[in-house]
Amino acid sequence: MHPRQDVTHHPLVPLLLQAGVAVWTQHSRSVNNDLSLVHEQALLDVASGMTFVRERFESVVTLGHSGGGTLYAYYHEQAGLPGDRRISRTPGGRPVPLPEADMPVPDGAVFLAPHPGQGRLLLGCIDPSVADESDPLSVIPELDPFAPANGFAEPPAGSTYPPEFVERYRAAQRERVARIDAVARKHLAEAAKYRTAWKAHGRAEDRRHSLAPRIMTIYRTDADLRTVDLSLDPSERPYGSVFGRRPDLIDYGLVGFGRITTPEAWLSTWSGLSSNADFVRCAPGVTVPTLFLEVTGDQAAFPADSRAMIDALGAADLSSERVRGLHFGNSLAEGEPTGNELAAARIAPWLADRFALAPTD
Repeated sequence: MHPRQDVTHHPLVPLLLQAGVAVWTQHSRSVNNDLSLVHEQALLDVASGMTFVRERFESVVTLGHSGGGTLYAYYHEQAGLPGDRRISRTPGGRPVPLPEADMPVPDGAVFLAPHPGQGRLLLGCIDPSVADESDPLSVIPELDPFAPANGFAEPPAGSTYPPEFVERYRAAQRERVARIDAVARKHLAEAAKYRTAWKAHGRAEDRRHSLAPRIMTIYRTDADLRTVDLSLDPSERPYGSVFGRRPDLIDYGLVGFGRITTPEAWLSTWSGLSSNADFVRCAPGVTVPTLFLEVTGDQAAFPADSRAMIDALGAADLSSERVRGLHFGNSLAEGEPTGNELAAARIAPWLADRFALAPTD
């Protein structure tokens, strides 16, 4: 499962079936819809699927690829807690019935190329040089990641950013996210005020005000310095981001993470400062046998991210391996096995060592 993408036809499915593993795939209620993705609601969707498979299979192992990794880490953490210690409200303040939910604890966990969480991911790639949140072309020159004066070089040349610029840039990214958080909370507080008034007086006007959505547009979210300066946290990754080879152009286009969202979804999913769906935060709660697979050419989770995630996991039976490949499981070079094929070759024996598999021909 993935919080926001359809993985029902994931390339690992046939590979694992061939190895004798039964595979369950499912959607969240927000698949292909970033606009209203609230992670705490997605956990309820996970719980529904877990209840279904727990009634039918002896062993249940979660497999989270990319953002599915953090989703499942969050689920493991919450499922392992007694009800009265589970999260009962979203970061935006909405009640969520996790304390009362049936949340079966899985027997194992596999993480394939997990990134640190949607919010943490966006915190690394949001462009802090946006000067005016209503103007996608506004730029603060001294923070512009695509200005030669700051270290950028036109591709195919690689960029080289001075350490002091990187430090200022990362601090400014946090500051921009904090400003957007404040706007989201302001919108939610206003809606709550009208909700209270409607309950007190029953006026349709107050009800309309409480229901009217505030849609937030977040400009320029493909500007992680590591995608164009390969000397920053070096790996086997190619130049460019998961969206393409020209972040300097893509950053200004329509495609990107968290571009259109509600205040509730921003705080729950896309804010690296407010979201609970943070892999490192959740990882100590993953205590079942765990396999962590890092891909060497990942353009969303970088080596330092993977080390932090592995170090945070709470499993006593913890295996971590690296396979050649790109973030979505493609091969690094023509003619090589895909990252998904290499991952399946690690996952199947790991499962066989710990759980009963169906016989294969």
